[in-house]
Amino acid sequence: MTSTPTLIEKENVADLLFPTQAIDKTKEDMVKLIQKLRRSMVLGNIHRTKMRIIFEDNIGLKEVRTTIWAVGDKNIVLKKGVVIPINRLVDVIL
Repeated sequence: MTSTPTLIEKENVADLLFPTQAIDKTKEDMVKLIQKLRRSMVLGNIHRTKMRIIFEDNIGLKEVRTTIWAVGDKNIVLKKGVVIPINRLVDVIL
């Protein structure tokens, strides 16, 4: 990554706007990201492990530190039903 993400609170994610256009990633990178998301969901649900979730909204790079409750086909779900589109995710880090 070329820039440092802005750290935000999980409660503020719901106020962000996400473009429909996906971040440029290879198919292999997306497969790895989905695997990391599923592992992160298990860690969050069983062990309450918080992850560093780095993503891009319509303004720029953001980071939130929280648990991932669910992983769907197009979105991840955080606490209180906050949703982030998978196609806008840059990385998920323990």
